[in-house]
Amino acid sequence: MADDFYVLLGISRNASADEIKKAYRRLARELHPDTNPDPAAEERFKEISMAYEVLSDPQRRQQYDTYGDPRDRMQGGGSPFDSGMGFGDIFDAFFSQMGGQGPGARRRGPVAGSDVEVVMDLDLGEAAFGAQRDLSVRIPVSCPECEGTGAASGSAPSTCSDCGGVGEVRRIRQSLLGQMVTSAPCGRCGGFGSVIASPCSQCRGDGRVTQERTLTVDVPQGVENGTTLRLSDHGAAGPRGGPRGSLYVHLRVADDARFERSGDDLHTTVHVAVSQAALGASIEVKTLEGPLTVRVDPGSQSGLVTKIKGQGVPHLHGRGRGDLYVHLLVDTPTQLSEEQMVLLAQLAEVRGEAIDPPEEHHGLLSKIRSALS
Repeated sequence: MADDFYVLLGISRNASADEIKKAYRRLARELHPDTNPDPAAEERFKEISMAYEVLSDPQRRQQYDTYGDPRDRMQGGGSPFDSGMGFGDIFDAFFSQMGGQGPGARRRGPVAGSDVEVVMDLDLGEAAFGAQRDLSVRIPVSCPECEGTGAASGSAPSTCSDCGGVGEVRRIRQSLLGQMVTSAPCGRCGGFGSVIASPCSQCRGDGRVTQERTLTVDVPQGVENGTTLRLSDHGAAGPRGGPRGSLYVHLRVADDARFERSGDDLHTTVHVAVSQAALGASIEVKTLEGPLTVRVDPGSQSGLVTKIKGQGVPHLHGRGRGDLYVHLLVDTPTQLSEEQMVLLAQLAEVRGEAIDPPEEHHGLLSKIRSALS
């Protein structure tokens, strides 16, 4: 019977991780082959290394405390180090069988179809308020001729003689732990558990054909650019009647010239004339649901931001909406008529603001002085 790991390290069964490490380091310095040439010390060093490897790993330590040392259950003698396998491999192999992964046959289920990815383009209104969009996608679907079986009309798949319908071939080999069982997909039937003697002429035994299908996608309100919708059971059909995969719809929301989106908030820029900003005005602001009248207070400056609550994008999860932020931009007038230039010059004169018009407009100064006299 193998020595108890706790006894090997000279620690109690409730020792902490730090105590385990200290005990191992102390014994390793004493028994390491580089410092102790005694063959017995080398064997002892292997034992304490094995003990430390298990007890320093919380999961392996719990398995050891529950089931004990797997070497006590090995058929035949020999050291685990002589097999070319690390002790961790042997320890895990033993407990994997303790966990129920033994040699009992397990029938493989039908192979699921692959997932499919597509891109759907939306405008900002569709992303904000949701939409129902038809989407065409070319994917493998169940063969209508054989109804997905892959067998020609009047025939049916037969049980694979190599694996007995399990879909797996199991091999038994002798190891330090006794009989070890490994499994792999059956090479004759490809893991399906059945073979087709007379394949369907339309799908050639695959049970699938590629067709273009159109489906309606419900886009929820509040989605953003880059949002992905997962539609289960809308991907490619699995071979020979296997379940369908999923369809992933990646949403691409186009830029909108009217708005800049930030989360569920929207930002828009509104241009106003100098006179409107100075004297006040009612202006029209575009929203997702149509124009809205907004008041510009007298003396408003360029860059002023006004928040309109609840005029942004509806929240994707939950009630309510974001806000609309209106950025005011005061435009400096250009291409003025002579009358307009005179009026502006009079305003500047009244306000005591120095002006210096270009030479071609110097004649206006006399008109301004005449108008003010």
